[in-house]
Amino acid sequence: MVCSISLFTYWFVKKSTIGIVNNSVSLQVINKLPQPLDFYVINVNNLDKSGTFETKHIGNIRPEYYRIEHLKLTKSDQYWIVGYLGKKNMVYFSQHAVPNKNMDQIVDVQNYIIQSEKLSEQAKKHVETYNFENMQMGIWVTLCFLLMFLNISLLVRKK
Repeated sequence: MVCSISLFTYWFVKKSTIGIVNNSVSLQVINKLPQPLDFYVINVNNLDKSGTFETKHIGNIRPEYYRIEHLKLTKSDQYWIVGYLGKKNMVYFSQHAVPNKNMDQIVDVQNYIIQSEKLSEQAKKHVETYNFENMQMGIWVTLCFLLMFLNISLLVRKK
């Protein structure tokens, strides 16, 4: 029981901490549009032949506000930024190359634009997969916490 509680505590703290990584590039996304958008960043790992993608949820950014994310670009030299208005309405997609990994990146979102229709469809699939995996993880964690609560309450209950 103590082992499972410590394992979940470690997992929760690891998922909750800010992802500042050594040798990372800081990405600042500034929303200059009149509506809040929900932003995702997709790190394209193209140095290995598999072409894997790492999706992160930056957050819902209000107008004239910004959000900072730290990207580990050891296997990559580009990233995509995807913006949603609502749950399924993609209104912003941009592809960015990183020629110098020592400089921080600043992206001003000033208009609704989708740079590439083909890549935006691929990014939409990655974001949907990311959201589905997070929903599954949330269900499993909730069920595990419920099971732990029931076990602890049965142990503490007096006969």
